[in-house]
Parts: sequence; C-alpha cells; structure tokens
Amino acid sequence: MVPHLTTALHGPLVALEKRILEAMPDIEHWFRTQWQEVSSPFYASVDLRNAGFKLAPVDTNLFPGGFNNLNPEFLSLAVQAAQVAVEKICPEARRLLLIPENHTRNTYYLRNVVELSNILKAAGMEVRIGSLSPEITEVTRLETHDGLPLILEPLVREKNRLKLNAATFEGVDYPAFDSCAILLNNDLSGGVPDILQGLEQNLIPPLHAGWFTRRKSQHFAAYEKVANDFANLLDIDPWLLNPYFDTASGIDFHNRVGEDVLAEKVDVLLKKIQAKYDEYGITHQPFAIVKADAGTYGMGIMSVKSADEVRDLNRKTRNKMSVIKEGMEVSEVMIQEGVYTFETINDAVAEPVVYMMDHFVIGGFYRVHTSRGIDENLNAPGMHFVPLAFEKPCTLPDCAGAPDAPPNRFYAYGVVARLALLAAGMELQENDPLNA
Repeated sequence: MVPHLTTALHGPLVALEKRILEAMPDIEHWFRTQWQEVSSPFYASVDLRNAGFKLAPVDTNLFPGGFNNLNPEFLSLAVQAAQVAVEKICPEARRLLLIPENHTRNTYYLRNVVELSNILKAAGMEVRIGSLSPEITEVTRLETHDGLPLILEPLVREKNRLKLNAATFEGVDYPAFDSCAILLNNDLSGGVPDILQGLEQNLIPPLHAGWFTRRKSQHFAAYEKVANDFANLLDIDPWLLNPYFDTASGIDFHNRVGEDVLAEKVDVLLKKIQAKYDEYGITHQPFAIVKADAGTYGMGIMSVKSADEVRDLNRKTRNKMSVIKEGMEVSEVMIQEGVYTFETINDAVAEPVVYMMDHFVIGGFYRVHTSRGIDENLNAPGMHFVPLAFEKPCTLPDCAGAPDAPPNRFYAYGVVARLALLAAGMELQENDPLNA
C-alpha cells in the first residue's frame, strides 16, 4: 500500500523524478565517488516531505529508533549493509555491545531494539544489550508491546573498557562480555555520561554525533552543499531538493527574549519561499517550521505562516518550545522552510522515512498521522501515528514505468535520503575533535 499523492503529479516534481530516472547511472557513479571522500555514518534515518512540487529532507537522525517499522521482507538488505558497516569499523568484530535509550517504558522503542539486535546477530555478531539507566542494576527482562523479551544488563567500566559482568538470570547463565565495538542507539541529548568518556573501544556513532553537541543547522548547511553539487549534476534547480533555513540564538521563549529577531528572520524566510512559489506558479501559502537546533522526538517544534504568529505565542506554546528531551532548555532555533506533504492514506497525512546502514538504503516506512495537517510536524509525541512499511525496496526503479510508480517514487526517496546521509557524513567529519 502506498499513500496517494493528492496533488496532480505534474510540473517540477514529475520533471525531477523523470530526471532522476534518466540519470540513474550518473547518480550511482556520483554517489560512489562521494563515498570515497566521505565516511558514511553507521546508520541513519531521514524524514522526507513530498509536496508534489518539491521533495526534500526535513530531519536526519543518526540514532534511528524505528527498525521495527521496516518491511521484514527486506531484512536481507539490512543484514548485508550491517556486515559492510561493521567490517569497516572493526573487521575482526565478533561481539557488539548495544546501548539503547533509557526510556524502558516505551515498548514500541524496545521492539526497535529487538529488531536492531536481530539484524546485527544475522550479520554474524554476538549482541548483548547494556543499559545506561540507573534503574538497571541487575539483569532485567523487559517485554515489547507484542510480547517479545528484551534482556538488559548493567554496564561495568573497567579502566578504559565497557563490559558486562557474568550473571545468572532465570536459570540462564550470561558470561562476562567484552566487545570490540559499542553501538549507541542513544542520542545523548542530556550530554555524555562519564562512563562513555575516553573508551578505547570503537564507539558507533562517535560521541560528537550526539545531540549534546550536534546542530540541525550544521547538518542543513552541509546538505545545501551536497544538494547544489547534485543539482549541477542533473542540471536542475537545487531548491526542488533543498529547504531554505536560517538560525536564531539567544532565544528565551519563557521570558519572550529574542522574539523580535526571530519574527524578523521568519518574515525574511517566508518572503524568500514566496518568491520561489511565484516562480513555479505555486498557489499555496508558504510556511516555516521553527524548531530547536538540537534534539529529537519532535519536541520543540512549531509551524508558522507569518511573523506575527511568532510575536503572539500563547503561554502553552512558549512552554512547549522552551524545553526539549532530557529537560534541556532551548536557546538556539533553526527556522526551516516548511515543506507541505500531499501524501495521504485514508484521509490521514503521510510522510516517508528512509532507513540506511552504511551508505545503503535498507527500507523505510510512511509516518501516517490521523490528527495533523499537511503543514504540520507529524513526528508528534503522544499522538497517534501508524507506520506503513514500504512495499518495494528503494534500490530498483522501474525505468519503463511512470515517475509516480511505487518503485520509482521509492528510488527518488532513496536518492534524496542518501544526499542527506552524505551531508551527515560530511558534518561528522567536520565536527570530529581529531580534525580540530
């Protein structure tokens, strides 16, 4: 099942998808040369928006938490990609220590950990799961929403290595565990715990990928360079792939500090978008997304269509915007061009999320939201959304089919997601403390 694109597929997007299909050999060769210069992140997910006239990434997550939403038919793609990714980092690796987020009560997230662990095991790894949570002081059995078991163990630091101690739990012996590499599925929003500092084991992704230091604006600055290069290759307008953005700092939503500066920047960005809409004959009203420059889980995000909306925020919205995950206060925001989503299923809006390991697309799903609009953030905590697994892989287009045929739309998604992945690789290299 594929969401229906409710706008007539015409104009820039059909031209873009046609151009992508025509240029497939050039595109794949271009990606190969790029990956010779840039190391791919171990894994990532990219949220895309398809406006019918524009296809662009709006967020890139380096600690993806939705492996449970992928189509199990494409498991072999994930296993092969995981083998390549692990070999690059630790060719001799037999054991992998997986460290998840601390929110053990989110049983859907736990299902993601189970699925990620299964992929790594199928790739030839012995996988154990160690928790940073202070609540996990002994071997603990949790259950996913669909009743699958997940065993968490307390982490132990010995000199510069993280290990798991030997233990017996429910009649099962768990031998001591010392791994070559440590895979983080924890985005470090609240900072780097002491136990992770100065380890001699390979940490994947590196600590500087965490939200305590990473900024969305840095990512989209890197993405802008990538999109411009790619647009030159295809001889297209980079705006068709790239959302405009700006930043504002020194913001205090609680005390209304920096409001005027933010409002002015929103106004400038909306006018810039309007000029592009006029150029392409787009009649929709431009909008902007104001979001915390760090952080995830759809927190600290609002959609605005005028500068006045920024100046007239009510207390509830100011409270929502002022704090993100782990209680971190927001003082820096990114103002991003809002990209409409015109994909719907059963009258609910949808957006594609593409998953990658190393530089390979391994699948994806549609985030389908029944209570949100075409100009709103769909990654909304506490709201109902239904993941819809991609029915085709993103790697094999049907060059004889129409641009909007599912394999071709998925291929276009995979291309744009890989552009964002390449930008993330550049971003990590630029921010690597060893390169400072």
